Amino acid sequence: MKSAMEKTAREIAARVRENGHLAYFAGGCVRDIVRGETPKDFDIATDAKPDAVQRFFSRTYAVGAHFGVILVVENGFQFEVATFRSDDAYVDGRHPSAVHFSSPEEDAKRRDFTINGMFYDPVAEKVIDFVGGRADIEAKLIRAIGDPAQRFAEDRLRMLRAVRFATVLDYKIDNQTWAALVANAVSINEISAERIREELVRIFLSPNRTRGWDLLDSSGLMRAILPEIDAMKGCAQPEQFHPEGDVFEHTRLMLQFLPEKVSVPLVFAVLLHDVAKPRTATVDNTGRIRFNEHDCIGAEMTEEIMRRLRFSGAEIDATVEM
Repeated sequence: MKSAMEKTAREIAARVRENGHLAYFAGGCVRDIVRGETPKDFDIATDAKPDAVQRFFSRTYAVGAHFGVILVVENGFQFEVATFRSDDAYVDGRHPSAVHFSSPEEDAKRRDFTINGMFYDPVAEKVIDFVGGRADIEAKLIRAIGDPAQRFAEDRLRMLRAVRFATVLDYKIDNQTWAALVANAVSINEISAERIREELVRIFLSPNRTRGWDLLDSSGLMRAILPEIDAMKGCAQPEQFHPEGDVFEHTRLMLQFLPEKVSVPLVFAVLLHDVAKPRTATVDNTGRIRFNEHDCIGAEMTEEIMRRLRFSGAEIDATVEM
């Protein structure tokens, strides 16, 4: 049975069609449809220009008219209706210097990963796939569209999105895409802390979070974003209390013990509960490793890290308290 949101999305596409234009579902909702999941939201792509889209509907907002994006409000739902476009060079690691309205094929080529680059025609009930997205869903593969290094240069956040999709969907990252990610991981901090935080939260709220931890670590993104966690590597602990190994291994193991559903403060308290151990490690005269005051210093470090990543005051307070 179709949800009220999907019915409304289909009505919007139908109205654009009645006015003589193409209208397809695009991006993540198509990925969900192909995977047999229920989409959480619907984006619509069209060859109608933004001003035309605004004429077809009574309630619209020009949220990104420069990029061809109009927000359409119908039946209490919001939908992004975007004109097919191709992009000029990206200047700031996020925005193209200019956009040109184009064809569905050109529009697919500028998107991030093949699994997000498909369209769905709601009238013909058929998937339109210029980029091999269906084959990659079948193969459980995250693959950049076109040249991965170029895709990551256009928007650095795509490196974290690759890790997030691989974590949440339990897919593998294609070799070329992975090589480009590893080569460019250090440049992740060129983008805003808010956007980085959002992706980290999605990765660590996923029940598959240890996979996310491993990908962040082996890609070099962990070292770039959370050097304090990377510093836990090789920080030895007393073997009689911690036979599992160093602080880094201990923290990874703690993530595995968490329930599937966690809050942001709980998962970040686990991630950072021993963050001060590398800083406080000493050996007493009996030869035992000590971490004096690592709880208090860890709380201060946690606040510092979470402020840097622009978490809310409430999330920071709850995490620091834990």
